[in-house]
Amino acid sequence: MSLGKNIQFLRKQKKVTQEQLAEWMSVSRQTVSKWESDEVIPELSKLVELSDMFACKLDNLVREDMTVHGDIYSEIVIKTVKPFRMGRYVMVTPNPEDDVNTYLNAWAKRSGLLDFKPDAKLIGWDFPYVSLELQSRFGLRGYVAAYILPEGFETSCPGVEYAEQAEADYAVITVYDPFAAAFERIPNGYKRIMEYLQANGFKEKPKENVLSCFEYVYESNGVTCMDVYIHVDSVSKTGAFTNFS
Repeated sequence: MSLGKNIQFLRKQKKVTQEQLAEWMSVSRQTVSKWESDEVIPELSKLVELSDMFACKLDNLVREDMTVHGDIYSEIVIKTVKPFRMGRYVMVTPNPEDDVNTYLNAWAKRSGLLDFKPDAKLIGWDFPYVSLELQSRFGLRGYVAAYILPEGFETSCPGVEYAEQAEADYAVITVYDPFAAAFERIPNGYKRIMEYLQANGFKEKPKENVLSCFEYVYESNGVTCMDVYIHVDSVSKTGAFTNFS
């Protein structure tokens, strides 16, 4: 393990120069160079700043070989998502992702959706309207899942809310094996997009008929992948870095 190699690797991942990192850290470029060559170890306060900036744990920065994480995230791309119709449902439970996905999968079988299109796409996103009291006292969280309904599919099966999504542009990143460290890899995927968009959070009022963000989980070559989508016009663009978590 080399702390210097970790700093250099993470800096290059952010596509910033030594001069830029030095300016952000209020040190000289020569100091950054010495950090990366292991000539000088950053003081603790600087290590904390670096871990915050690189969205990693301090212990990982200091102790692990961060270069092995290079295959966790894809490059960020901008994609135009065509309009679609969806059937969605929300659950507020201690484990809402699994609970609502189980519910929607059962609905998809009852409704005939999976007979009509066996590979129908299931997407999801956090449901933010759960009070802090419910979260802290009962461990409750909210999650929405939705099946994208293919053209020509009709059903009278109850149990979901039908909604329309307008065409929109999204910044997209793929997170590989996201559930190996879900509470680190997935939020960092969102944070990478926010930094790419130079944003510090979502706008208070989302655009009508456009999801601010959503996730799509699938298998590719035996690897679990999660595509994270963030609508490029639903973020507040105020700076190059973000506290999004």
